[in-house]
Amino acid sequence: MNRRRPMADATTAGQPPVPAAPGLPALIIDGLVVGYGGGDVLHEVSLSVAEGGITCVVGPNGCGKSTLLAAVSGLLHPRKGTITFRGEPLVGKTPRQILQAGLVHVPQNYSLFREMTVRENIDLGGYLLADRAKIASSRARVEEIFPQVAGWTGRKAGSLSGGQQRLVEFARCLMLDPALVILDEPSVGLAPKVMKTVFSAIRQMNAAGKTILLVEQNARAGLRLAGHGVVMENGRVRLTGTGREVLEHPEIGALYLGGAVTTGSGHAAPDAGTDAGSDD
Repeated sequence: MNRRRPMADATTAGQPPVPAAPGLPALIIDGLVVGYGGGDVLHEVSLSVAEGGITCVVGPNGCGKSTLLAAVSGLLHPRKGTITFRGEPLVGKTPRQILQAGLVHVPQNYSLFREMTVRENIDLGGYLLADRAKIASSRARVEEIFPQVAGWTGRKAGSLSGGQQRLVEFARCLMLDPALVILDEPSVGLAPKVMKTVFSAIRQMNAAGKTILLVEQNARAGLRLAGHGVVMENGRVRLTGTGREVLEHPEIGALYLGGAVTTGSGHAAPDAGTDAGSDD
């Protein structure tokens, strides 16, 4: 049985709860009902995110993908259901408490301060850390994961391309050494070549030990990246499986991917574009 752990304070932020064994669920969502003033968007949504893996959620416009992420990160309060992370209940906690528990959310829209330098933007990700020495140490660790970002630190964030800004956002989100990184459509609006760089950066974060929960409008690319795939429709989970199983499911392929992606050799076919659309 999991024992409840005390939440971290500003001096211990960045030290996530004890991880589950690799492959076992780190995040468990059960029977989630969430909405806005006009009614429910999510209806009895249940899914899990494996420790150390990449889980990709896809689905058509308005199916509730971004609403799901907002509920996990505490921006929306569920009407029913539970969310637990490594045994720690999250429903009812504030976004700050959820951040302290080891979850960080990178939103769909660019969120850098354009007139501030890259270094200043990255340092803001460590605002819960106790002193400048810890911020500098954390920034050095992040720059080891994303060495290309280290070369931009003196530039204003607004001078960077869209893909470069996204990498800076990734670097900033790692400043507290989170256990789970939540990404809302990180490739939206990017050219295919830049998109590959962003997906490579997601792999880098995963290789650095971060569990990833990803909503992706380029469904083919996202499912190829992921070990686990989830298809949502009308606020419900329609299908789950490995990324390949979801990608190659005939009905899902016809509905969302322009046809199932299968080859005689068992290898995924080349990337053929988008997508399940952006989200609500």
